[in-house]
Amino acid sequence: MSLPNNLFKSYHVNGKAMDEVFSELDISRPFYKKLVKYFSKFEAQEYDVIQEYSKNTFFLQGITFNVYNNMEGQEKIFPFDLFPRLIEKSEWDAIEKGVIQRNQVLNLFLEDLYHNQHILKDKVLPKELVNSSQFYCKEMEDYTPNGKVYSHICGTDLIRHKDGKFYVLEDNIRVPSGISYVLANRTTMKKALPNLFSHYKVLPVNDYPEELMETMYSVAPEGLDDPTCVLLTPGRFNSAYYEHIFLASQMGIQMVEGRDLFVENNFVYMQTIYGPKRVDVIYRRIDDAFLDPDVFRKDSLLGVRGLMKSYKSGNVTLINAPGTGVADDKAIYSYVPHMIRYYLDQEPILNNVETYRCVDKGDCQFVMENLEKLVVKPVDESGGYGILIGDKASKKELTDYRAMIQKNPRKYIAQPIMSLSLHSTFIEDESRFEPRHIDLRVYSLHGKRESYVCKGGLTRVALRKDNLIVNSSQGGGSKDTWVLGK
Repeated sequence: MSLPNNLFKSYHVNGKAMDEVFSELDISRPFYKKLVKYFSKFEAQEYDVIQEYSKNTFFLQGITFNVYNNMEGQEKIFPFDLFPRLIEKSEWDAIEKGVIQRNQVLNLFLEDLYHNQHILKDKVLPKELVNSSQFYCKEMEDYTPNGKVYSHICGTDLIRHKDGKFYVLEDNIRVPSGISYVLANRTTMKKALPNLFSHYKVLPVNDYPEELMETMYSVAPEGLDDPTCVLLTPGRFNSAYYEHIFLASQMGIQMVEGRDLFVENNFVYMQTIYGPKRVDVIYRRIDDAFLDPDVFRKDSLLGVRGLMKSYKSGNVTLINAPGTGVADDKAIYSYVPHMIRYYLDQEPILNNVETYRCVDKGDCQFVMENLEKLVVKPVDESGGYGILIGDKASKKELTDYRAMIQKNPRKYIAQPIMSLSLHSTFIEDESRFEPRHIDLRVYSLHGKRESYVCKGGLTRVALRKDNLIVNSSQGGGSKDTWVLGK
């Protein structure tokens, strides 16, 4: 293959995974040709200046994140690569339909689970698997949220395998994060490389805050002409605090902490300089355990005493509903295709990654015997923490992990080591483009209205060579994702 000069001159195509930009013979997809040509005109020094400009743009916007295990406690700028990922509209349409189907069924599952439990009685899903999930919320039993919606906001993680197909890696419906980076990436791209957009028809992403606001309004308590919505943050030490500020600002709503709210006569109020103001919808960015010290953790200083009583009285809506986490438990995730057939009588549009549940004796034996060929994950962690990639692990790590699985098999699932697709990514230390593994988080909204999917998700990049973990907390970065219009 004859690669362009300059920034691509040392690019090496890795035949073990699908490269979305280059093949061993040529540019892999025709719609990337104009993009590669555009970036090929830059000399390394010139491109370094543009890259530095994009960093400064992020810094001035306050686009940072905290890493929980960072002993220095410093905020970091989220690494951003200016070479966008392109997805054709026809391909995106299939992704969008699959995401909507999946989240429709997760809402049906949650409604059934907290009421009649038909899916358990019919033995489609083991009752003990639900009962042993730390995210199952007994306080939600026999309660129906406003609009019958449990999961209003979902981040669906997809990977593209070497067969070219997209697979769902996991669902994120507890407190999904990252949408602010989707919007900030697009803004930064337009500032750093404005001329690039003239070569493509790129579908917009900046309608997300408005759509989120409409979703919140749609599930407000009945009888309100102008409901008051707020975003509840745990505070500035949270890793996604920037996102909380960004979204509240974009929607024009108040960002509050638990200490700003109180409950009186089963209604929630926030303190203002003009006196108490009733709150009708709370977009909460804190976990269930910290929502209400009267019901959950008694030592919580982040939540609001009496909040659950107000919620179950129908006087305030919580987005997402408490107890939704049981549906993104990674062991229960493996049953979503069964749920689609059970509730919708349809075949899944998007397939799961094959998953072994260590709580199942047969699966556990297979995992123990093939640990070096698998990726093992805790069912209750996020951010890439606690993951073992078998073929990268030392003998000691494999031994230690076997012991942890034996001690608590319910806590772990395993999956084959999937060959996440590769994408051209600028590596600053080398001043050139190299292939790096990527995934895709797609954001969708669900209320008493037509479901909405943001047309351009968060493409996360594993910046270290051959690394498969893309999370920012594990050294990953991101790209702008362009869904191409016709």
